[in-house]
Amino acid sequence: MNNITVDLTNCDREPIHIPGKVQSHGCLIAVDGESHLITYASENVQTYLNVSAKDLLGKHIGELSGSFSQGSQEVDFPALIKIGRTQQSFDAVNPYRLLVNGEPAYLVMHQSATDFVLEFEPATLEYDIQNVIGRSVSEILANKSLAGLLHNAAREVKNVIEYDRVMIYKFQEDGHGEVVAEVKNDDLEPFFGLHYPASDIPKQARELYKLNYTRIIADVNAEASPILTFEPNKPLDLTHSCLRAVSPVHIQYLKNMGVASSFSISLISNGELWGLIACHSYSPKFIDYKAREGAKLIGQILSSALEYREMEEETERDNVLKEAVQEIGSYLEKDADLIAALTKYKYNLQQVTHASGVAILFEDEMHTLGETPSEEDLKDIFKWLKRNMSESIYHTSQFPEVYTPAKKYADTASGIFACMLSRELGELIVWFKPEQIRTINWAGNPEKPMEPAQDTDPNAPAGLMMLSPRNSFESWAQIVKNTSARWSQIEISTVLKLRERIITTINQRANEIRQLNERLKLAYDELDTFSYTISHDLRTPLTSIKSYTELFLAQHKDLDERGKSLLNRVVAGADKMGFLINEILKLARVGRSEIDFVQIDMPKLLSEISTEVISALKAEHVKIEFGDCPDLEGDHTLISQVFSNLIGNAVKYSQRSEAPVVRVEAQTDKDQIVYNIKDNGIGIDVNYHDKVFELFKRMENVRDYEGTGVGLAIVKRIIEKHNGRIWFESELGVGTTFYVAFKK
Repeated sequence: MNNITVDLTNCDREPIHIPGKVQSHGCLIAVDGESHLITYASENVQTYLNVSAKDLLGKHIGELSGSFSQGSQEVDFPALIKIGRTQQSFDAVNPYRLLVNGEPAYLVMHQSATDFVLEFEPATLEYDIQNVIGRSVSEILANKSLAGLLHNAAREVKNVIEYDRVMIYKFQEDGHGEVVAEVKNDDLEPFFGLHYPASDIPKQARELYKLNYTRIIADVNAEASPILTFEPNKPLDLTHSCLRAVSPVHIQYLKNMGVASSFSISLISNGELWGLIACHSYSPKFIDYKAREGAKLIGQILSSALEYREMEEETERDNVLKEAVQEIGSYLEKDADLIAALTKYKYNLQQVTHASGVAILFEDEMHTLGETPSEEDLKDIFKWLKRNMSESIYHTSQFPEVYTPAKKYADTASGIFACMLSRELGELIVWFKPEQIRTINWAGNPEKPMEPAQDTDPNAPAGLMMLSPRNSFESWAQIVKNTSARWSQIEISTVLKLRERIITTINQRANEIRQLNERLKLAYDELDTFSYTISHDLRTPLTSIKSYTELFLAQHKDLDERGKSLLNRVVAGADKMGFLINEILKLARVGRSEIDFVQIDMPKLLSEISTEVISALKAEHVKIEFGDCPDLEGDHTLISQVFSNLIGNAVKYSQRSEAPVVRVEAQTDKDQIVYNIKDNGIGIDVNYHDKVFELFKRMENVRDYEGTGVGLAIVKRIIEKHNGRIWFESELGVGTTFYVAFKK
């Protein structure tokens, strides 16, 4: 016995539709559909007909007519059975009011296989049930909220059948139930909010509740009456019976609760058992068939209202999510900044689901809304998702059970919903739901159905464990950890729609950028061609101007000094313009030239450049220092041009300093080499920092230094063609440092 696991789920295998007994408040007779001979009879039929069940077996049902009457007429059972056979239903007959040996009773009939079952029970109703039901239905439907609807229904059912406690019991997804509404006598402890394990109402019982909408147990202490038959190996199927006896386990269950009588009404929504109206009386209580039918009508009306109200409330919640997706879609169309469109307006990413927070990783930048894990934890989550997501979406309501590190922030992220935007770029959105560390109040411990037999039977052997309903109905708390609210189907649907909108927007913008890039490239090429052509064409007339001016000076030596000065200025201007044209040609050649990557011996190159610069500028007093200068890969000619310009500028603008020093060195990391050229020269005014790399832009404090304002524009263009970066730091009167970064 110790090696066998036994729990209340074993009840699922109990054949409760063929108990072989009926409850004692009524009696049962079954007849063969063809011969009308009695095939089954409950033992207690003798109480009603003064004839034993054994003596009835095999007799024709017509022989009992003398014991039954309707007014002055004897009851014609064969005729009633013929109606049911013809119409394939007894709805037009049930309940058939008659007298059984002078006492008012109801006959309720149904077919079971080839037999017709006749059940007799007392008729006790003494008031007009229709008026009561009509008023009750109006009261029930008066409240527009689902919670109010359920409370009103419980109250009105209690008014109709006058039980001590009436509860609305809702089945959850896993089969366990929760009391979601309750009306009770003041002296009773509340059951509202309590949860009951699925084993309390086993699967086959739930199936029967879908077939029989009401179920009464008039007295849990009354002995059930056995059904006699000539064929003991062929039990009578009582699936549709009103009198069907109750499972002994369920009887014990009710006794443990102190309940003497119970009555339940099925609530059906969308064809499934939504729950029950569960009614308890703490003393035996029988309800007349018509009162039960009235209560069933209330249940059917409530079922229809439930279906509508749940759908209405769910639709309202769904519409909020759908509206959020629609509005965000309009933001994406209007705002060029995708992140702003998703996070900065009235509707944002968080409102697409019922999440408490959301994080988005886009273009290597992280953005968050609401409650989320820390940035470091988010980075780890994103890495884990990139490795483990095989589909475009992934969701779980128990993330800490899947990803152990999440246990430390389960209060924020027990549930996650990830949506991949780009697997190649590692871009995704993740929504978070908090842990529902909620206390579920169970009516007794749902995991402890096995109890010592001696608890209920002092004479039982010591150590014997027995399967029985729980004896304690005090609240037993179960903490649900590392679990969030589930992600609903509408949340999944709205995320998929939003993903589609975002990806469409990204693709559209990518196409627009590609078109702009193509236009820009074309314009760039045209500008290069234009610059080259203009510069080249200008050189010929400029050469002529200079040559004829110099010739004129040579032939007219008798010119006065003023004339010579003016013509010399023309020659100097032509030289300056020629130098400027050469610079523009260099800029144009950079745009038109192809990069020829080679390994460059930087110490050698920098030494040669420094010697040339010092000589050209006649700046032998300027000291040039070199630190670590690792080799580069690039176009030798263009890289030479970069460092010639930067070292030349450093020497030129520091040569008037008291102790001019220029230092060239590089720092290396795993991705790049960064060269810096530092001087202690005149520095750059902060007002010109944004114009340094623009064509022909020069500062006020360099007007008396020779230059064109083209050199740094050329340098920037060369660096960009090498996929590098250039920037600087400078302080007026202190010096300047230029940084050039090359990818390895």
